[in-house]
Amino acid sequence: MAVIFFLSAQPSLDSGLGDWDLILRKLAHMAEFGLLALLWWRALGSPGPAVALALVYAASDEWHQTFVTGRHGTPTDWVIDAAGVAVAISLAAWRLRASRARWR
Repeated sequence: MAVIFFLSAQPSLDSGLGDWDLILRKLAHMAEFGLLALLWWRALGSPGPAVALALVYAASDEWHQTFVTGRHGTPTDWVIDAAGVAVAISLAAWRLRASRARWR
């Protein structure tokens, strides 16, 4: 969470790659918040609270960005973060179910 906060506090993370920069940054956001949800799941032992914590932190991250010069937080970016959480949790749950089924 500290890494996300630090990166969100930077005025610009533009790499100069044009459209690729936008796509890569959005994918990075999905990965960051997906990983955050997985880490919370591991820490708490339950996916529900982990998802809730990751989504609340994603909302606070977008709000934080509204105070950083050169950055802006948007509901669309929150949805992108939420998609990363959904994909990561879904894949992890699928893998866990498949692993349990294999051991039966």
